[in-house]
Amino acid sequence: MADPLDHYLTWRLYRGELDIELDFADAQLDEPALTANAARLEAALDALHRIEGGAVANVDEGRMVGHYWLRDPERAPDPALSQAIQASWNQIEAFAEGVRGGQILADDGRPFTGAILVGIGGSALGPQLLEAALTARDSGPGFSLRVLDNTDPAGIADLLAETGTLAQTLILVVSKSGSTVETRNGMLELRAACARQAIEFPKRAIAITSEGSTLDQLAEREGWLARFPMWDWVGGRTSVLSPVGLLPAALLGHDWRALLRGAAAMDQWGRVRPARRNPAALLAWMWHQQGSGHGLRDMVILPYKDRLSLMSRYLQQLVMESLGKRLDRQGREVWQGLAVYGNKGSTDQHAYVQQLRDGLHNFFAVFVRVLRDLDGPANGPGAVEVEPQVSSGDCLDGFYQGTRAALAERGRASATIVLREVSATSVGALIALFERAVGIYAELIDVNAYHQPGVEAGKKAAQGVLVLQTAVLAALPGSGGKTCRELADALGTDPVAVWQVLRHLASNGRVSVDSLVDPATAQFARAT
Repeated sequence: MADPLDHYLTWRLYRGELDIELDFADAQLDEPALTANAARLEAALDALHRIEGGAVANVDEGRMVGHYWLRDPERAPDPALSQAIQASWNQIEAFAEGVRGGQILADDGRPFTGAILVGIGGSALGPQLLEAALTARDSGPGFSLRVLDNTDPAGIADLLAETGTLAQTLILVVSKSGSTVETRNGMLELRAACARQAIEFPKRAIAITSEGSTLDQLAEREGWLARFPMWDWVGGRTSVLSPVGLLPAALLGHDWRALLRGAAAMDQWGRVRPARRNPAALLAWMWHQQGSGHGLRDMVILPYKDRLSLMSRYLQQLVMESLGKRLDRQGREVWQGLAVYGNKGSTDQHAYVQQLRDGLHNFFAVFVRVLRDLDGPANGPGAVEVEPQVSSGDCLDGFYQGTRAALAERGRASATIVLREVSATSVGALIALFERAVGIYAELIDVNAYHQPGVEAGKKAAQGVLVLQTAVLAALPGSGGKTCRELADALGTDPVAVWQVLRHLASNGRVSVDSLVDPATAQFARAT
């Protein structure tokens, strides 16, 4: 039997510059398989090198994929792109300093005290991850960030109630195209809220969008407070280190340049050859081995730090939207994907760890261990002894070590990412690590990680429902009533689809109905 320390050192990757370790000792990797597949991994690294050099990676849209340039602009293939990124940094710095320093004021002459970010997907998850990870809980009152990331009227009402007056609130509208329905709706709801409060929407509105988009044109026409760029070579799920995430981070007072430095340093580590010494390549290979190259096991993300509790949600989109594809790049049906879930340790010791240890073996785990318990003094809150010579942080780390050992006993694989602390640098490095692992894994399974045809199909289907709703409303009688089947026959469409539309409208008082108990007999008419 191998010496445990030797085994650990064999499967340990460490980078002193970042003080980050990747521990694959329990990942069930083996040297013969790695050696046999070394050429595949090296080819994947070659492909990533070409992407970073400006190769057209998203062939569906004929565009480059350049989120790696966001933290190292000199790598961009065109000096104009490098200059655009650096110009965005200067704009972020000047604007955030103006807001935080009191030079940029609300139209009533008072400082802005918070912001509402309107976005969806990566445009919301990225800023939320940074806010949760980097905002010190003991810093006292300061600039606040709320996120409107859905078109749920109740959720919008709750956010507005929590915010109160919008007079000292910036409104950041994030949409590359300017046509994203959920973001458009959120913007219109906040515009209406400003009107109700007799304050001017454009004087607190900021657009983060592509040059020339419908949103950009609107912001220019109305004279919004500011406009920041998005680029067609940055996807939403990899936009967190663009103005999408950096501007909110800067407004909150975070060291956003350290985020960039951490990501750039991880990118450097992720270019190491051979692949056996490359953290992103080894992580991607673990995913491949555990899921038999087809995502047959889920990835459970378990960070042992409250500030990283949104990490699993962020990675769900990054991984699942990138890898969940019906077709490979040759057009063959492959039905690929890698499911991601998780929350945080040790909370989930009491939720699903029971199944992870004793139930269905359909997963592998990725732990995130944070060595430093507290940001502040060693005798501050959280540092008391809960048992002789044992702190709350000791218990938390003990739960991590115990859970990892318990899973290993049952033959469940895990990898651990070890951080010294949760900082802007380490969070930037985590983001870059998973972005690179996704790119490498996509090469191994030959799918396009940079498009999302399933998402677009869902948007088109949703628009079809709204078109049907318009037709149904036009066909409703002014008195009496018609059933969903009668209306569907008149429209030449599916009666179940008509019923679903009418049921929602009737529940909100927008059409009249005698009863919603029986779909076959319910009589609908225009609201009176």
